[in-house]
Amino acid sequence: MAKGFVNDDAVQEQIDATVADAIARARSKRGRGPGLTHCAECGEAIPAARRRAVPGVRLCVTCQSAHDAEENVFSGYNRRGSKDSQLR
Repeated sequence: MAKGFVNDDAVQEQIDATVADAIARARSKRGRGPGLTHCAECGEAIPAARRRAVPGVRLCVTCQSAHDAEENVFSGYNRRGSKDSQLR
């Protein structure tokens, strides 16, 4: 029986690689160390609950939301040279 160009595990390996890349990207953006008591952009006080929930927080919720909206440049493609990712 013909298998085609790839083995049966290739699709799952590509999915796993894409998920691993997304996790690594999210972890690299996570703050570290002590957070600020006031927003680095607007100077508004950052609530203690937010500082406890988000380690290394530097922005208030409003500024963080604006920053996230500007940074929304997610590429859903796996850039590992797979033929399937190049066809999209």
